[in-house]
Amino acid sequence: MNRTNVLVIGSGGREHALVWKLQQSKQTEKVFCAPGNGGLPNSIPINASDFESLAAFARRNNCFTVVGPEEPLTKGIVDYFLKEGLEAYGVTKEAAIAEGSKIWARRFMKQNKIPHPNFECFETPSAATDYVRSRGVPIVVKADGLASGKGVAVCRTEKMALEAIDDMMVKKRFGDSGERVIVEDMLVGEEASYMAIVDTKARKYISLASSQDHKPILDGDEGPNTGGMGSYSPAPVVDSEMQVKIQRDVVEKFIDGMRSANLNYKGTLYLGLMISQDVPYVLEFNVRFGDPEIQPVLARMKSDLFQYLDACANDRLADMTNPEWSTQAAVCVVMASSGYPGPYERGKVITGLDKAAARTKNAIVFHAGTSRKEPYIVTNGGRVLGVTALGDTIPRAIEEAYQTVDLIHWEGEYHRKDIGRKALKHILAS
Repeated sequence: MNRTNVLVIGSGGREHALVWKLQQSKQTEKVFCAPGNGGLPNSIPINASDFESLAAFARRNNCFTVVGPEEPLTKGIVDYFLKEGLEAYGVTKEAAIAEGSKIWARRFMKQNKIPHPNFECFETPSAATDYVRSRGVPIVVKADGLASGKGVAVCRTEKMALEAIDDMMVKKRFGDSGERVIVEDMLVGEEASYMAIVDTKARKYISLASSQDHKPILDGDEGPNTGGMGSYSPAPVVDSEMQVKIQRDVVEKFIDGMRSANLNYKGTLYLGLMISQDVPYVLEFNVRFGDPEIQPVLARMKSDLFQYLDACANDRLADMTNPEWSTQAAVCVVMASSGYPGPYERGKVITGLDKAAARTKNAIVFHAGTSRKEPYIVTNGGRVLGVTALGDTIPRAIEEAYQTVDLIHWEGEYHRKDIGRKALKHILAS
């Protein structure tokens, strides 16, 4: 069998997890990552925005390319690779509008009767402000464009909502992404993440294991939103009955809606969900694997990931059967730089990585915001590491993850201490 080289584009924990899993495939030879991070030995110093250099590298090394982050997808990296005659997994620029514009996504959900919160869209701060004052709180304010998971403000007071509108539309905290905003009702329930590999033309999708993210920076889901402070899989809130509802009421309606809009969507569909009164309301569509959710999900995946990505990219997804999953649970605790999601310092020396690696076969330390400064690994981002551990139960996986976290240190390190706790109430109730 001919083995394939793979190029993973991106630099975070998601990309490290993808590299880790793709290296296990019998169909892959060498797995590169561009630009990679301090934990990846085959890091290639090419920025994810440099399509020409990335394509040249992929051609030179006969690589199948997997695109990790949303930004290059929304800017058309897959279109560029396909035009150059190169194989790539990920959605096209046209299809990436599902994440690139929250306003487009909300209108698509409404048109296709996909469960979603009530919402209004605004192009001026004054109109958004007037709506908040008339609608009342609690309420959610969202920037229309990409904001690295931070463009959502859950506002429990009118003052918070008006500040969020000012932040996004006047102060331009997220640049052009905040030129338009959505103001929507705040749903009460439990969040869950659901990912699938989708080919709308073939009307086929492969669901991945359920997971749950922890967006706010502080314990108890307090403080501003981040890109994600930890996650676990499976999510008990997504039982077999809820899984059927998500597939029937969201995934299949998404596929049919994309077909009706003549949009060929071939790649990852990530659903940010709020389960409220047994209804899976969609908070957001994303067009890539969730980070950190993909870390515990891939830790539990027994099947070969590469075969699914390759099949999707090459119009063979309809031939694929569902993946196998470990019965074990997995928990990922994100270790972050002090100050994140606001300003933070870089270049702090990380110690204890060798002890963490030697401690147990049940834990994997995925690098995100790190770089190599010989002989050290140093911090180079807000979310620095994703410590992921397996256990026979969620409580055991939580214990394994935090015991590993305790071995790793740097000046100003911060992590939530309650990752996975939401799952325990379901376990106690069963």
